[in-house]
Amino acid sequence: MLSHVDEFNRPTMVDVSNKEVTHRTACARALVVFPEDLLSDQEALLQTKKGPVIDTAIIAGVMAVKRTYELIPFCHPVPLEDCTITIEWNSKQELLIQCSVRATHKTGVEMEALTGVSVAALTVYDMCKSLSHGIQIKDIALVSKTGGKTDFSELKK
Repeated sequence: MLSHVDEFNRPTMVDVSNKEVTHRTACARALVVFPEDLLSDQEALLQTKKGPVIDTAIIAGVMAVKRTYELIPFCHPVPLEDCTITIEWNSKQELLIQCSVRATHKTGVEMEALTGVSVAALTVYDMCKSLSHGIQIKDIALVSKTGGKTDFSELKK
């Protein structure tokens, strides 16, 4: 049963008033894949005329995490305790973006982590699209979450 519909099958925000306050964490990831012909100089690739790509994407991702409740219908505003975004090249020459979020609250922070990696990846695309429209954003996924009713880890699937 979907949690965001009422007894009349109408959309509604989930009532969290009876939920227990617990420490909540979530980690999400996204990949940005560049066309092979752009990978010869990764340093130059990430310093564009628009500025430093990674630093800008980190800032954009954190800003998005803080505004998730304004972007996703029925998300609760969550008092965030920490948000960390990392961006680095992986072994396949893809830009791996990860976002980890923490809060002590009645509802989880999965959407915040997913929003953070999504906006960071979109920022990389925006800043690099003049080099190629062949850049791909893929594999946006929740990696793990703790707190609340159930914990989740991509490794335990």
